[in-house]
Amino acid sequence: MKQLDFFYFFGSGYAYLSVMRIDAMAKQSRVAVRWRPFNVRTVMAENNIALRTQAAKVRYMWRDIERRAATHGLPYVRAPIWPTDPELLANRVGMVAAEEGWCEGYTVASFKTWYLEGMELGSRAHLEHVLAPLGQDVDDVIAKADSPRAHERLKAETDAARSYGIFGSPAFVVYGETFWGDDRLEEALAWAAGRHELQTHDGED
Repeated sequence: MKQLDFFYFFGSGYAYLSVMRIDAMAKQSRVAVRWRPFNVRTVMAENNIALRTQAAKVRYMWRDIERRAATHGLPYVRAPIWPTDPELLANRVGMVAAEEGWCEGYTVASFKTWYLEGMELGSRAHLEHVLAPLGQDVDDVIAKADSPRAHERLKAETDAARSYGIFGSPAFVVYGETFWGDDRLEEALAWAAGRHELQTHDGED
C-alpha cells in the first residue's frame, strides 16, 4: 500500500483542517498515513518565521481557516486558544502515542478539544478529557511524555522534518517529495497514488 508521512504540530491552526480530513481522503485514495508530530517552532525559528509577531497575518489566518472549514464541511466555532502548549507537552504526548500505536486517535481528539471545546493544548484538563476515552491513564502518559525518551523522539522527528525541507505545519512527504500546507493535501495524496500530472505524463514526448 502507498504511504504518506503527515508532519504536523499540536498548536498549528491549519493542521486542524488536515487532521480532520486526511483519514477519509487517504482511505479513498488507498494510501496509508504515518502520523508524525514534530516541533514546528524550531524549524520556523531557523527559517526566521515569526508568525506571532505578525498581527495582520494572524487575523487573516483565523478567517482563512474559518472559510476553509466551511468549504470542507468541517466544524468551526471560533479561533482556538493560540499560542498554546508552551511546554510542548501535547506534542510530547504525541511521541508516546506514536510509539504505542494510538497517535491518530489522540491527535484527532486533541484538535477537536482544542478547536471545538476551547481547551488549551497540553493542559491537565485537556489531557484528562482526551486520554480517558482512549483508555490511557493521564499520570502514566504524562510521566512517559516527561521522560528523556519522549524529548529525544520529538527532536528526532523534528530533525526528520528538517531533512525534508519542511518549514511549517502541516506538511506531507511522499517518497521524498514534500508538500506544504493543508491546501496541498489533495496533491500529496495524488502523488502517493501515482495520479499526479507530473507522474502521469512521465515518459511522454
